[in-house]
Amino acid sequence: MNRFLALLLIFFISGSDICAWGFFAHRRINRLAIFSLPPEMIGFFKANIQFITENAINPDRRRYAVMGEAEKHFIDADNYGDSAVYKLPRYWPQALESFTKEELRQHGIGPWNAYHVKIQLTEAFKKKDTKAILRLAADLGHYIADINVPLHTTKNYNGQLTGQNGIHAFWESRVPELLSDDFDFFVGQAEYLPSPQLTAWQAVINAHAALDSVLNFERILSEKFPDDKKYSFEERGGINTRVYSKPFTIAYNEMLNGQIERQMQNSIKMIADFWYTAWVDAGQPDLNSLLKSPIEGMKETFDPKEQLEIREHEGLSSTDPQNETRRSFVRSMWSASPPKTTE
Repeated sequence: MNRFLALLLIFFISGSDICAWGFFAHRRINRLAIFSLPPEMIGFFKANIQFITENAINPDRRRYAVMGEAEKHFIDADNYGDSAVYKLPRYWPQALESFTKEELRQHGIGPWNAYHVKIQLTEAFKKKDTKAILRLAADLGHYIADINVPLHTTKNYNGQLTGQNGIHAFWESRVPELLSDDFDFFVGQAEYLPSPQLTAWQAVINAHAALDSVLNFERILSEKFPDDKKYSFEERGGINTRVYSKPFTIAYNEMLNGQIERQMQNSIKMIADFWYTAWVDAGQPDLNSLLKSPIEGMKETFDPKEQLEIREHEGLSSTDPQNETRRSFVRSMWSASPPKTTE
């Protein structure tokens, strides 16, 4: 039985097309953001690079275990009408003057949440709370990367309204996995953000503006590629899984003219900027002094008991029996009770 569960876990981890940006991309983005930090910060962050890299995926794992987590990863701007990305209130208290909390959470709170986590990180820096700094920095990297994804800004988040089921995972997982080794990830040094909340919203605006290309170019290419050329099969965790073929993936990336590379670059730079801004706002505490004490017991664990019914963002097509198996497994692995963090 233990061996069976272990094999399932391997399958879950290797099936990176079931999580936002994919486990691979989130880890890479968090890791690369560290190298844009100034000398006063980079020593501490590099010393903890493994934690910040590996725990970049925790918010996705939490989605199935913690009530209220799922809506932190997106905002369905088009639910609020035309040009909503320009018109929605930028600050949470203002938003509550126009909408109920339930309505806002139903359609996603991505940019508001990113700013909230930035405030928490600032407080952690002020207190020199090493564990909190690391957990919040890893989480903040994840949330910022998510609001740079065009499909995280729309109610048509998986192409389900346009007959393009699976495009979510294709854009944010398949392309980075296959092609990002050739991407240019030099983004320069972190800069202070005078209005980080407005920066988060600008990311949403830019991502939403790219949405038409994400959907239209996939549709155009699909008319040129028959199914046997559009898809292929790869073994993942011992299971033969249908994926977008390499030729189709390359053609899509070329048609997008580097869009996914740019959005990864934007995520990396913005994460470094947010970390740096939180540190400056905290009074620029000496982080090197925190290196004297080793960090232990930081693993976030989950105790699944019940299923949380959340909206699927990951590109699991309801018409694919393999994906229904995958969906059921993900829910069973990360469901119900809040994660336990060992201090």
